[in-house]
Amino acid sequence: MTQQAPARPTPSPRSRARSSLAARLFPTRVLPTRVLLSHLLPSHLLPTRVLTARLLALLLVTGLTQLACGAPQGPQPAERPAPATDRIADPLADAPVLLALGDSLTAGLGLAQSQAWPALLQTRLLAEGYRYRVVNAGVSGDTSASGLARLDWQLAQKPAVVVLELGANDGLRGLPVAHTRENLAQIITRSKAAGAQVVLAGMQVPPNMGADYSAAFRQMFPELAAAHGVPLIPFVLEGVAGDAKLNQADGIHPTAEGQVILAETIWTNLRPLLTKSP
Repeated sequence: MTQQAPARPTPSPRSRARSSLAARLFPTRVLPTRVLLSHLLPSHLLPTRVLTARLLALLLVTGLTQLACGAPQGPQPAERPAPATDRIADPLADAPVLLALGDSLTAGLGLAQSQAWPALLQTRLLAEGYRYRVVNAGVSGDTSASGLARLDWQLAQKPAVVVLELGANDGLRGLPVAHTRENLAQIITRSKAAGAQVVLAGMQVPPNMGADYSAAFRQMFPELAAAHGVPLIPFVLEGVAGDAKLNQADGIHPTAEGQVILAETIWTNLRPLLTKSP
């Protein structure tokens, strides 16, 4: 009887999966695993199962790396550097400074900076042919003492004109009028000594602060203007104060429409001091 060769074991599903993956990763002819092993190491050094697992792992890693990296690419053209952006110079960088030194009325509390009177004044100056650079130095909540404390830093900008709008918070807090007067007097004196012309913005307080206090506070501004020889805006909120349509919900700070009126009032009193560049 002819002796039959032993039947080959049927490959397991896992073995078939490995063979299928190897075929996809390496489309060229792949030698049988045992043949490859015979060229790598003598069979007596390591068990065939260990060598087979290691070789398959090596082939798998190599194939996945090639798939991830893709086909070799030629040299890439060097990226051109982005063109340098020319810095746009401020056309008013060397213009005389008009310093708006004030509190929340100047800062434009509750509004965009572009809606506050200093920004509106800047637009008006340019439209009328006056070359000044308006600096908004308004700080919400500032009293006359606060303004005096930061004056040196503001004067370092060497302003040609200072619009002094301070004192309202002193009045609303019922601070002594004598103290407010002294602070404002120092601001005026030191600003003039620094070479600036000063325009003083007059303020008033509500009558509920008491008749005597309200009168003394109101009179302080024309007295200061006369004593220091500076122009006076009698009441900077003229036409705005007390009008609900022109004030925000707090009844104190102007709306955008109120700021337009405020800017016009300041412009009217400021214009005689200004000079046009030749």
